[in-house]
Parts: sequence; C-alpha cells; structure tokens
Amino acid sequence: MPSRGRRHVGDSPRGPEATAAGDRLGELLQFPTDFPIKVMGRRVDSFADEIAAVLVRHAPDFDVSTLEMRTSRQGNYLGLTATIRARSREQLDALYRELTAHPLVKVVL
Repeated sequence: MPSRGRRHVGDSPRGPEATAAGDRLGELLQFPTDFPIKVMGRRVDSFADEIAAVLVRHAPDFDVSTLEMRTSRQGNYLGLTATIRARSREQLDALYRELTAHPLVKVVL
C-alpha cells in the first residue's frame, strides 16, 4: 500500500547511503527495548483510539493508559507519544508501515 509521501525510519530518500544508515540503526538497537513512537494527525474524536488499536495490534503488551497526548497550539492537530516494548526490527517496521498508511496520520517519528 502506498504511503502517500510519508516517510519513517529506514526509508531511503537519498539512495544507498541512507538505506545503509537505516540498516545500522537496526544493528544498534538491542531487543527487547523500550522504543518511543510519536504520531501526529488531524484532531478528530477517533484519532487516539484508532492509533492505540494499531499500537496494541503490533505490541500487545502496550499499556494504552500510558499514551501521551498533546494538542497543537491552534488545536487542529493531536500529537501522541507511545513507548512500546519492541521485540524486533521487523515488529517496528510493520508498526511504522501501518501507522504511515493510516488515513488520519500525518507524521510518524
């Protein structure tokens, strides 16, 4: 599924060197590890619930009550920060793919 121009860790906007940097990131992480993820999107009633469902799908032990929320200055966007217990690079990649493909998500960091 196309990501509609969004990027996440490991995407290669600059060719082989950027891909190598993304691969090195995976080598630097030792799993399992606590891994923070920031997700930003339009402020709609269902945004936090839908993102929480994606997080739990990929990290079943994620405690939804720890999800941090921050509204943008003008109130149009909502930023979410979640720290999951990541078990593998593949798990993180799958999570980032689903988050970046979500229609309400604007940015994933």
